[in-house]
Amino acid sequence: MIARLAARLPFFYGWLVVGVVFVTMALCVNARTAFSLLFPPILDEFGWERGVTAGAFSFGFIVSAVLSPLLGKLMDRRGPRFVMEIGIAATAAGLLLATFSSEPWHVYVTLGMLVGAGTTFTGYTGQALFLPNWFVRRRGLALSVAFAGVGFGSIVMLPALQAFVERSGWRAGCTLLGVLVLVVLVPLNLLLRRRPEDIGLAPDGDPDTPAAAQARRVNVVDPAWAAIDWTLPRAMRTARFWWIAVAYFAALFAWYAVQVHQTQYLVETGFGPQEAAWALGAVSLAGVPGQIALGWLSDRIGREIVWAIGNLGFFLTYVALLVLPAYPNVALLYAMVIAQGALGYGMTSVVGAIPAEIFESRHYGPIFGTLMLSALAGGAMGPWFMGFVHDRTGSYALGFWVAIGCTLLSAFAIWRAAPSRVRVVAGRVRAVRA
Repeated sequence: MIARLAARLPFFYGWLVVGVVFVTMALCVNARTAFSLLFPPILDEFGWERGVTAGAFSFGFIVSAVLSPLLGKLMDRRGPRFVMEIGIAATAAGLLLATFSSEPWHVYVTLGMLVGAGTTFTGYTGQALFLPNWFVRRRGLALSVAFAGVGFGSIVMLPALQAFVERSGWRAGCTLLGVLVLVVLVPLNLLLRRRPEDIGLAPDGDPDTPAAAQARRVNVVDPAWAAIDWTLPRAMRTARFWWIAVAYFAALFAWYAVQVHQTQYLVETGFGPQEAAWALGAVSLAGVPGQIALGWLSDRIGREIVWAIGNLGFFLTYVALLVLPAYPNVALLYAMVIAQGALGYGMTSVVGAIPAEIFESRHYGPIFGTLMLSALAGGAMGPWFMGFVHDRTGSYALGFWVAIGCTLLSAFAIWRAAPSRVRVVAGRVRAVRA
């Protein structure tokens, strides 16, 4: 049935895959993001230290980091359907079992390990292992539309979840999310395939012919580099690999540090719990059009510039957060939301495209999985470090300044990795050929 559908809709099947990823990201990534909303009621119920409690989120990233290289190999061997269904089951199990928590290690195992591992399979890491195969000319746009599901899910889920948690408790919120993940995503992800060639198609909906394949190779700038059969050991012997690893670590440090602690910080600054929850959802609302626009733009001007724009968004976010205690007004809150969502979230549109364009090969899975190990390590370190700084100093200020430094380092590192010196985006092909 899948093959017949693909034969009738060669162009649209790739976008059907994007739609499946969109819905999966909307539910699973926001199941992990929801920790920011569960964080205050868990603190209120148990009275644990913030660093200890936020450490559950960080622990999930550590588990995810360990799994990432293995995830790449598993994707190469079994494909996205198998990988996604494992991730869906783990995420749902973590959410449902979290309702029985009474000790910190219970939260670490459920909301940390199981949800963290599950959303690594179904989130940015897992999806970026196969989705770039479906597009070349529209790669940035396709990835940005698919990953915009995170923002859409946040708009729909997070404010509603906050109201539900306030009314029924955080345990009921976990149950609701767990059931929703199982019922919606298990059947939907059966539509996925690893690459269009598996069902007789080609990237971007083109015909699977030698002429079409040759047309897709005009974006290669460095034929010698592109001709290498990249393996993980070969990639790790290059400076480009390590520059990407540094960039991803620093970017996710800044991203998840603010994502986990933002709600609590805003409440302490003087905003109400519902207003703080709205801000978290509004970041994702701003992220949907911003992410898609920056993905489209990256197909025309290049990945490095868009990555820098994304880091600028988080740079401005932290500046606004530092200023908020002195000027706790809604206008500055709006500015922080727009910077974080419309600009910062735009990095997701190129996080899969950058390494794919540098190390595209038959063995790409372990390469990308290992790079995401660094990214997830940054995502784990950021929330823990912010909590540690607050526990020791009574303020987030030092942590915010460290995160600002990370945004600058991340932008510089991708400029050094220079994916445009290996393959240029479709919007610059004519200039290169001329």
